Amino acid sequence: MTVTTLRPLPAVDVNAVSGACPLPHLGLIRAQGADAAQFLHNQLSQDFLNLDAQHAHLAAFCNAKGRMQASLLGVKLQDDELLLILSRDLLERTLKRLRMFVLRAKVQLSDATADYALWGLLGHAVPQSLADAAEPGRVFHTEAGRFISLYPAAGQVAQALYLAPAPCSAPPQPEHSPALWQWAQVLSGIATLSAPVFEQFVPQMLNYESVGGVNFKKGCYPGQEIIARSQFRGSIKRRAFIASSNQALEAGQDVFSAQRPDQPVGVVVQAAPAPAPAFAQASEQAQYFAIVSMQINALDEEGGLFAGAVNGAVLDIYELPYSLLEDI
Repeated sequence: MTVTTLRPLPAVDVNAVSGACPLPHLGLIRAQGADAAQFLHNQLSQDFLNLDAQHAHLAAFCNAKGRMQASLLGVKLQDDELLLILSRDLLERTLKRLRMFVLRAKVQLSDATADYALWGLLGHAVPQSLADAAEPGRVFHTEAGRFISLYPAAGQVAQALYLAPAPCSAPPQPEHSPALWQWAQVLSGIATLSAPVFEQFVPQMLNYESVGGVNFKKGCYPGQEIIARSQFRGSIKRRAFIASSNQALEAGQDVFSAQRPDQPVGVVVQAAPAPAPAFAQASEQAQYFAIVSMQINALDEEGGLFAGAVNGAVLDIYELPYSLLEDI
């Protein structure tokens, strides 16, 4: 029987991908006021009451059914001011929905995208002290701005965000395109939700409980009961995987198993083309990489996996660069 074998992640040429990338596809929401931290704590899947200035929190913003409407990275600027980094194509609707819950809370929510410069740093462009910390979510301060450590690409290439008040010149590093950053983010295995996959996943379908995106000990928030039930009743049947193909992949494409040609077993969450000089081995020929969320049992079915249609883009599936939590 031919089943899907998880491939080891390809070796990446760190020298080829090191540099700074502008991130026009990301935006920022500012929460400001005496109740800013409490408000975000009540709305998101992570603990924002205990967030300090030296850490950043990954979080999900969900509807009442536990389906993600946005993924966010929260940074504390000061006691009464926090920033949320998210996909720009979800910013307006996320801001609008968050404002619906303000009621009497002492917090103002606004689009802060134009107020800050945001860059993605890869490889040797990441400050050594940050790369050596080996702790995703650490925030290091300088006079000019903040460095935020992220999970490495393919478990090998250091990644960090650089956030500074605008106007701000580019970091003194070789400049790469946003596409390189998006490819590296895919190889980190941690998806950033965007408009094509709005409200399609509970956080565990993107492995968020395993990478610091869900706190099961905090209080209630929209969708909390369903998210907790999925975790503690053993009903997690879909997971996020890294995939590649020699054909174009894009967010929102259905994923099919050869055994179930008329019924999708998953969906492409995020995709990016692979840069030509990125891999250490010339034998790595995949042109597109993606994060796919799919039924775990589809890996055990004969005939392989495909994106778009059962005769569409052939998918190779890779080992994750991090461990999944078996229990909390």
